[in-house]
Amino acid sequence: MNRQRRKTENQKMAGDRGQWASKREYILVVAGSVVGLGNVWRFPYLCYKNGGGAFLVPYGLLAVVCGIPLFLLETSVGQYTQEGFITSWRKMCPLMQGIGFGQLIISLCCFIYVLIEAWALVYLVFSFRSQLPWASCENSWNTANCLGLEIFNVTAVQTNITSAATEFWERRVLGMSGGIEELGSVRWELALCLLACWIFCYFSIWKGVRSSGKVAYFTALFPYLILLILLIRGLTLPGAWDGIYYYLYPDLNRLTNLEVWIEAGSQIFFSYSVTEGTLNVLGSYNEYNNNCYKDCFWLCLLNSGTSFVSGFVVFSVLGFMAHKQGVTVDNVAESGPGLAFIVYPQATAMMPLPQFWTVCFFLMLILLTVDSHFVIVESFITTVSDLFPKWFRAPVRHEIFVLIICVSSFLIHLTLVTEGGIYVFQLIEFYGSTRVCQNFMAVCECLAVGWIFGADRFTNIIEDMTGQRPSVFFKLCWKYIIPLLSLTSFILYLVNYKRLRINDWYTYPDWAYALGWTMTLSSVLMVPLWAAGQMCLTAGTLRQRLSILCRPAEDPADGKRDTERRGDDTRTEDVCSDSLL
Repeated sequence: MNRQRRKTENQKMAGDRGQWASKREYILVVAGSVVGLGNVWRFPYLCYKNGGGAFLVPYGLLAVVCGIPLFLLETSVGQYTQEGFITSWRKMCPLMQGIGFGQLIISLCCFIYVLIEAWALVYLVFSFRSQLPWASCENSWNTANCLGLEIFNVTAVQTNITSAATEFWERRVLGMSGGIEELGSVRWELALCLLACWIFCYFSIWKGVRSSGKVAYFTALFPYLILLILLIRGLTLPGAWDGIYYYLYPDLNRLTNLEVWIEAGSQIFFSYSVTEGTLNVLGSYNEYNNNCYKDCFWLCLLNSGTSFVSGFVVFSVLGFMAHKQGVTVDNVAESGPGLAFIVYPQATAMMPLPQFWTVCFFLMLILLTVDSHFVIVESFITTVSDLFPKWFRAPVRHEIFVLIICVSSFLIHLTLVTEGGIYVFQLIEFYGSTRVCQNFMAVCECLAVGWIFGADRFTNIIEDMTGQRPSVFFKLCWKYIIPLLSLTSFILYLVNYKRLRINDWYTYPDWAYALGWTMTLSSVLMVPLWAAGQMCLTAGTLRQRLSILCRPAEDPADGKRDTERRGDDTRTEDVCSDSLL
């Protein structure tokens, strides 16, 4: 491979697409994208739930054998091809272009995370009140069963009551209806916050990476300052170390539970943002000779380190809350929205200067969500633009296209800010990018790169781009370890599948579950359906069609060179088709 020739070609291509203004901007945007909600409200709870410090064993092991290799694979594919996550797979292996279309559907489902940003913005606005509205039961939305902070004790926990924070969340912010069948009216406060989020998203990405790279200086760095402030405050609270004990106490017996390992793998996929396509797109704006091999190690280390530190922030506050209420930490520990919008606000309301600490927390939550949101939208827009470059590459057309995507997404997402919107959100989140999608895409990516394109060829490309040859360990992961583990997790999920339930009492109607599985299958089936369609549309014998569709589209001469090496000028098949047959 001629490195200088390839670099020149990519620089010419980048003239139309644009590139990062500096390496610093790339690092900040990727860090902001992968360091998000999963680090704050999911990892600490999983660690506490699955053996405390012992959970770090499967988490660390799976980060090494799955997370880092997939992170490197996706980033390198993007940097090498200089394309979005559909056309990049078309260049690498036309037969597997369905991976990109599947990831396109997954990214559309991930647009819904803007709703968390809107929720946090509502809380941020309420945080400036002289009395926090979730700290007392003296509000119009409270019921007779409401319990304020000042009288919360062990006896109260055991009775059929709800906390003031829970009622504020469910009755004031969400206005929860009886189910997905009752969407009800739009919550205007949430709708205004949702509009503000989409306006910010538009102006973050309307100029492509030229604008998003500049925004990341604030949105990626400032959350770490707030995290540090919250960490120092949390560790100085009474009862904080009781919470940390619950967070890290090692229960080695949990390591024999297969579900613990599966949840660790799922957290790696979710937290590292692999199989979603965003890493392909972000890597595609790098220079050809960027050292993505070194980048992936530092970014993955930053991600996991942030998750670990976030656990101290979360559980020190939970320990304080349990101490104040006279209960154990397991009575207040939660994950997901329950942690961010009920438990943590309730805890900050018990601190001195509660408004300040609440503002800090929700500002951090907003900034963590902002990064992930605009990167997902930018990845979607980049991918569609690369698919239709004549239509969307021109600056004016690009800005109009971004505006259309943001406006149409806002209008569609108005269903999420209705009284039944939380049920729609949970359904899309649960089925839109489930473990089924993650593991299936991981298997397909490894099949495409490790077996069809060729792990040796891909390793040579990374060495050509970075000047460093990846360890043989990565080839083993791409060809054997990741497919085996992902396929096992995929099968176990289907075997142990449980229907989604809300608050342990609401069960969706059958049509909602059917809709959910339709979302899941719409991304998963893209890969085999695309491959079957291409096989039908390509001329020639079965062997010839496989040869054409397995050969990298961007360098058709490779197949000829492989043929000449074998001394058979009459055959057009290359090495990858031979390995398949």
